[in-house]
Amino acid sequence: MRRGDDDRAETVDRGRFPDARTPWDDPDRRAEALDWATGRLAAHGLRESGRRQVRLRPWSVLVRFSVDGGRGDRQVWFKAVPPAAAFEAGLTAGLAAWVPDHVLAPLAVDAERGWCLLPDGGPLFRQVLDEGAGTLADWEDALRRYAVMQRALVPYAEKVTGLGVPSARPLELPGLFDTLLAENEALTGEERAVLEALRPRLVEWCAELAAVGVADSLDHADLHDGQLFRPAPGRFTFFDWGDALVGHPFSSLLVPARSAEDRFGPQALTRLRDAYLEPWTGDGIAAGDLRRAVSLAWRLAALGRAASWGRMFPAPVAAAAPGGAETAHWLRELHCEPPM
Repeated sequence: MRRGDDDRAETVDRGRFPDARTPWDDPDRRAEALDWATGRLAAHGLRESGRRQVRLRPWSVLVRFSVDGGRGDRQVWFKAVPPAAAFEAGLTAGLAAWVPDHVLAPLAVDAERGWCLLPDGGPLFRQVLDEGAGTLADWEDALRRYAVMQRALVPYAEKVTGLGVPSARPLELPGLFDTLLAENEALTGEERAVLEALRPRLVEWCAELAAVGVADSLDHADLHDGQLFRPAPGRFTFFDWGDALVGHPFSSLLVPARSAEDRFGPQALTRLRDAYLEPWTGDGIAAGDLRRAVSLAWRLAALGRAASWGRMFPAPVAAAAPGGAETAHWLRELHCEPPM
């Protein structure tokens, strides 16, 4: 395809960031991405058959292609991420090899450029919940399955970090805290002083969490109800790994538990914790210690969320919204007593 040859109609969604510049705004880079995506579609016997839907955010470019491969129209998704999350493409391919029953298998990956071409995964879990076809029991089932996947990924933790996924293991978190605090200019002087005073306790929490004995694994770090598919009752597919970390697996529980709490109320929290912990029992760790680990990891997960925003909006930009404000928000969360 030559630049300017593709005049297919597009619908573009820029969300809350109408002024953000992305690679899609550069005609040459857009043409390069489209050449790659349409070429890979053709390799699978697919061709475009309708309007493209383009979703632009500072942290990703997402393009939905309507395609026809002889079995009627369906959807295929192209995703490009910035250098700070370029590991997502290679991680997506790795997960498809290591835990294929839990993730989407990409149609094509360019790990060097951070590009993926993915099949449609079916209805989002959020859509199922909004339509009244999902319950809290479905969230419990999803978290059990997610925990099973995390356990299966424990032997691959070093391979995951080798793909460029950031490491945020418990004993590394004090250093991450120091970096985040030093680089964030959105905190007031008083807030900074309070956080600095919290550091000795944070070091103790990290040491206690590490001592529980649960092995490090992959942490999705942003597993809300819009980050997993539910194609059929009892089936869940996890996707969107741009915020992923290698660290204590229980830190994953913060975001989905809050997502479910917003919909089902605080009574959901204990049920979700217990469902998530079921696959982790039987390894000689007392149930009380596992619950204590959830409480510690819940609080420390705020550092992973802060670090993700810091990567996408690195200093000195991190001082401005949304990066600086979001990073500061998650640092303040360290003061919040875990609800479980």
